[in-house]
Amino acid sequence: MKTRTVVAFFIAALLMTVSLVAYGADDSLKVKNIGSFYVGGHEITLSELPVYNDIFTQGGPVRKVDPNGSFETGQMYVQYVQLKNPKAKYPILLWHGGGLSGATWETKPDGNPGWQMFFLKAGYNVYVSDAVERGRSSWSRYPEIYKSNPIFRTKKESWESFRIGPTYDDDPAKRIPYSGGLFPAESFDQFMKSAIPRWTTNNQATQEAYDKLVQTVGPSVIVVHSQSGAFGERAVLNAPEKVKAVVLLEPSGAPDPTKENLALIKNIPHLYIWGDNIDKYPTWPKYYANVARYRDALIKTGVPVTWIELPKMGIKGNSHMLMMDKNSDQIAEIVQKWLESQKIMK
Repeated sequence: MKTRTVVAFFIAALLMTVSLVAYGADDSLKVKNIGSFYVGGHEITLSELPVYNDIFTQGGPVRKVDPNGSFETGQMYVQYVQLKNPKAKYPILLWHGGGLSGATWETKPDGNPGWQMFFLKAGYNVYVSDAVERGRSSWSRYPEIYKSNPIFRTKKESWESFRIGPTYDDDPAKRIPYSGGLFPAESFDQFMKSAIPRWTTNNQATQEAYDKLVQTVGPSVIVVHSQSGAFGERAVLNAPEKVKAVVLLEPSGAPDPTKENLALIKNIPHLYIWGDNIDKYPTWPKYYANVARYRDALIKTGVPVTWIELPKMGIKGNSHMLMMDKNSDQIAEIVQKWLESQKIMK
């Protein structure tokens, strides 16, 4: 695969300085506020649906269920942790991938702290969101509101497409991870408890909610993973005055550069990070090529781009779930040092 790497000196410096110790990890974390809010969404009214009876609780009475009326749909749940004395100029927004939720960034499947804690300790106010239809954002009736059936990702498809290993079996003892793989394969079943159905017809609502989130939080750094890569790039284009930097972990999509005015985002630095075994699952080379096309257009326009393929840095074995791999703090430290180089800290 052709790789164009920008800021070569930066990558060389990372090779000398990155360690497995969490950046700024100590006992001095002082939290000012923890809370949540919803952004996006709108009211929708349903009518002419059949009314029926049901029992809501064990031993409870039979009650009439009338699904007709007004509902909220298209909203996004956002949890935030604000520090008493943040070191970063801007908060960091963590956006998850397809079929998952904001739990992606919290505690890892093996029980170790995730990137939410890493970046809090690094001095950022952190916002973790559940995209429209996921987690605490909730979902809506289909096909009355959502126009397609939900997609439920199987364990086999996840094992293979997330590049954890070449062979899946329902018997954990018979699963074969990639040699040297860094995803905690023994915690795979625990990871799959976080899988959430997704709909292919909600992209517009999701984009609108992400755009509203950027407007609500204000100037910020966006970190995206997989499916949210395309949402993140679109959010940058829609609000270039609000996004100070964007970090893309194995994005699975990107806008069509021939249809965008990329000059609008000329001053917004981009960091792309890719794991190992990209060529081991059929769709990933296609995703990679599409994103690389967008990257090339960014570079041609003058957008500062850093493109990192971890195996070429000597960091081998990472899965698609970079923030959950055994060396996730090492990857987070790469991101943090890059952000420092972009003058994100105070």
